[in-house]
Amino acid sequence: MKYITKTVWILSVVSLLTDTASEMLYPIMPIYLKTIGFSIVLIGILEGVAEATAGLSKGYFGKLSDNSRKRVPFVQIGYAFSAISKPMMAVFIFPLWIFFARTIDRFGKGIRTGARDAILSDEATPATKGKVFGFHRSMDTFGAVLGPALALLYLYFYPEDYITLFYIAFIPGLFAVLASLYLKDKRVIKEKIKVSTPFFSFLKYWKVSPPAYRKLVIGLLLFTLFNSSDVFLILKAKEAGIDDTLVIGIYIFYNLIYALFAFPIGMLADKIGLKTIFMIGLALFAIVYFGMAVNTNLYFFFALFFLYGIYASATEGISKAWISNITDKKDTATAIGTFSGLQSICTMLASSLTGLIWFNFGATAAFLTSATATLFIIIYFFALSKPTTI
Repeated sequence: MKYITKTVWILSVVSLLTDTASEMLYPIMPIYLKTIGFSIVLIGILEGVAEATAGLSKGYFGKLSDNSRKRVPFVQIGYAFSAISKPMMAVFIFPLWIFFARTIDRFGKGIRTGARDAILSDEATPATKGKVFGFHRSMDTFGAVLGPALALLYLYFYPEDYITLFYIAFIPGLFAVLASLYLKDKRVIKEKIKVSTPFFSFLKYWKVSPPAYRKLVIGLLLFTLFNSSDVFLILKAKEAGIDDTLVIGIYIFYNLIYALFAFPIGMLADKIGLKTIFMIGLALFAIVYFGMAVNTNLYFFFALFFLYGIYASATEGISKAWISNITDKKDTATAIGTFSGLQSICTMLASSLTGLIWFNFGATAAFLTSATATLFIIIYFFALSKPTTI
């Protein structure tokens, strides 16, 4: 475990605490918004605006981090924004205020993502990227297990007391901010020349990025276009007649599998190759979506969500490790931020596309479309040359 440095540990604990706070609210957010008068359409608009804010800001702040040669301030400010947004959601119920609070949360994610992943990359070597990113994803995802479990436990004793839960979620968020104060930037040679960073300047990186980066990101974005929100998987389980409590239980089960396997799969990726593991992950995704298209059996749903957890372990952290291995060290935050920004836009398009197919042709057609498209994307990645490091 010598490759898991003190900095990696701190970042991982900070992510775990923040994800615990965020995922504590995930199961009850739509319910709470409905109780204060939000319609389904307004909830959709809220989430769309929030995710678009996070997506676009990831690219900008990633570029700003590279230009300033600083990482830690972006990480600390980003996590602080996410922490303070939790109680803000409960203070007032005016729609404009709710939009502001939710956007602050996602804006915080945008500020920290590129810089945080650049720190993780700097703490690893090309031979340990899978382990480091896998360990971080594992710790982060344990928060997605703890959060919903704590929410279910609290609501069991205090049904429908949603507002208090928003205040409780502030506690792990606050501890995350305090833990981030132990992070320190590595000493760098400071340049006196100031670099201007317009908001969309990160898009210029695409033209000057390595060809291997562009080929990889094109494949990742193509996959994202057919990888819709996990909400559709949950809706399919509900459509099969599973009650709400068990659906949340399946969601916790999926995150537990993800958390348990992210680190060992990252270790395996360092041995047999990031590309190989990533393609195995895509194959599992296709199997899950083919299964979702035809399944109505409760136990088979657990099997599919088990495989879905393995898929997430084999792709989420691995894709960022792959990107960091084929880009220049000084551009790491920009490269990951640019990808994450474009990915957020594609994610919104994917959910819209899946929803449209589901509405017009049914759930089976929606899942079959994503599964079939993924098979072609696997062929695309198979044709890519072996990843090289810079």
